[in-house]
Amino acid sequence: MNSIHSTAQPAGDDAASLVHFEPLSALWLDTLLPIEEQAYTHPWTRGNFQDAMVAGYEMQLLVDAKHQLLGYFVAMSVLDEVHLLNITVNPAHQRQGWARVMLDALALWARQKNAQWIWLEVRQSNSRAREVYARHGFAEVGLRKNYYPNPEGPRENAVLMSRKL
Repeated sequence: MNSIHSTAQPAGDDAASLVHFEPLSALWLDTLLPIEEQAYTHPWTRGNFQDAMVAGYEMQLLVDAKHQLLGYFVAMSVLDEVHLLNITVNPAHQRQGWARVMLDALALWARQKNAQWIWLEVRQSNSRAREVYARHGFAEVGLRKNYYPNPEGPRENAVLMSRKL
């Protein structure tokens, strides 16, 4: 996937921006980690990303022509399924359609792996993400009770979503 190039038109731009995907390497972690920490109350750690690299998970960065990190995703393939473990749009570039671009790239990669399904969990309270996933063909298929840590009280449920490819 490291050679995928995409022309996308983010909201508010008059001209299309050239973006590309490249594999996440250790060199990007110092750039990625502050974005992860801004985006989540319980962000992945450097160790989480390093472990995912060692495990051989699919880890792609979405980078613009100025070499700014727009977002990234981490996914694992098991048999005929892909599990999306992390997808993050840089908070400075949210609401511009980049999640859709990354979900399209994920689906393309999953099809190349002969996957039949993509699965993910999302916080029950994250209605914005749930809407994005639903618009991208994901259906809510279950609930994982007390799945996510919650800094302000009891653990939060996760909504299990899937998309048939």
